[in-house]
Amino acid sequence: MAFRFTVAADAPSLYTPMLAITKAIRGSGLPTGLIHLIDLRVSQINGCTYCIDMHSKEARHDGQSDQRIAAVAEWERSDLFLPDERAAFAWAEVLTRTQHDRIDEAYRELQRHFTAEQIAQLTATVAQINAWNRIGIAQHIEGTAVGMAA
Repeated sequence: MAFRFTVAADAPSLYTPMLAITKAIRGSGLPTGLIHLIDLRVSQINGCTYCIDMHSKEARHDGQSDQRIAAVAEWERSDLFLPDERAAFAWAEVLTRTQHDRIDEAYRELQRHFTAEQIAQLTATVAQINAWNRIGIAQHIEGTAVGMAA
C-alpha cells in the first residue's frame, strides 16, 4: 500500500484519541452489528474501499449474513432490515449527505425506535466513520488499498 502520509505515524497525538472514540462507540451499548452496518453504509456513500471491506468483514464476523451485507447498499429497497435499522440507515445518510431537508423526518423516525441517548450514540457513530473515511481517502494514493485502523 502506498500512502501520501498516515495520521497514525505523522500525527499520533490526533490518531490516538480518534481510535479511543471508536472504541468508546463500540462499547456504548448500541448493538455492534448495527454499528458495523452503519459504518459499512457510510463508507459506501463516501467511497472508502478499505472501510467497505473492513466493515463487511466485521459485520460477517458478528453474524450478519452475506445477503444482508450485500443489501446494505440498497437498504431502502430491501425487506431484510428491521424498522429500527432502516431508521438508523436513514439518519446516517441524512447526516453523511448533509440533507437538511430530510433531517426532521429522519429524526422523528429515529425517535420511534431509539432513546435520546441512543440517538446521540448513533450520531457520534456516523460522525466518527465519516472522519475515518475522509482520513482514509486523503492518506491513500490512488490505485492502492486504503489503510488505517477504524
